[in-house]
Formats: sequence, structure tokens, C-alpha cells
Amino acid sequence: MADKLGSGPHDTIGAWTKRCYLAARAAMEDALRPYGLGATQWYVLYQLVNAGPTRQRDLQRILQVERATLSAVVITLVKKDLVEQIPDGRDQRQKLLRITETGEALWSDLPDLARIHSVAFDGLDADDIDVAIRVLRTATERLEKHLGKDLS
Repeated sequence: MADKLGSGPHDTIGAWTKRCYLAARAAMEDALRPYGLGATQWYVLYQLVNAGPTRQRDLQRILQVERATLSAVVITLVKKDLVEQIPDGRDQRQKLLRITETGEALWSDLPDLARIHSVAFDGLDADDIDVAIRVLRTATERLEKHLGKDLS
């Protein structure tokens, strides 16, 4: 008989981290659907609104997505006239992304996604949240450092 989710082998920090991420991502997608945006598109707009024009290759690193994925997202945002690609002044081979006026107008109409964070974490002890962040940060750093090495 299979274990019920939330007990046995599925009751691990990794399983709960993944479930929390997927639940937050689903809430994000649900909030953005009426605006014709996906989560990765929102992250691109967020970066451009908050950090200004950004090189596409830097955005790939910041968002930690595959180049092909980011290219498809950028093409879609350009077609929607939310983002424009311009040659980078320092390196003409590089693409610099910048939000358009249409993108800024849409951004101002988007719901505040901080509500997702509030639903998930309001009422939880701040020290518990700090511990969770510290544990996940440390585990992530260890795994990234060990990436490509034999785990045996």
C-alpha cells in the first residue's frame, strides 16, 4: 500500500520544498492568467521594472532558466510590446532588454503577488522562517558546490 502524501518517504524537506514551490507557482500562474502572463514573463518584467534595462544573458543567470526558455519568453514579451530588445551599447552582439510603455502600464495593473507570500507565511514565527531560509540556503549552496561531483 502506498504511503499517503505527507507521511513516510514523502515527508522530507525536499518533498515539502518542492510542494511549496509548486503551490506558490500555481497561485502565481492563477493570479497572472487574466493578464495573459506566465510566471517567467512576470519575473522578466519584475527585473526590468526594478533593476532597469538588463542584458538578456544576465537575465538568464538571474532567473536561472535555460537560454531557449528565456528566448521564447522574451520573443513573446516583445510580440506583446511589453519588452524591447536593443543592442547593448558596450557590446553590439549582446541584447539589452528594456520594458516598454505598454509593459509599464500593464505592470501597474498587475496584482501584488506579495499576497501569495502573506497567505503562506503570515502568522508563522519569524525565527522559524529565518531557520527555514538558513537551512535551505545552506543545503542549496552545498548541492551547487557539489554539482558534477560523484555523490557516492
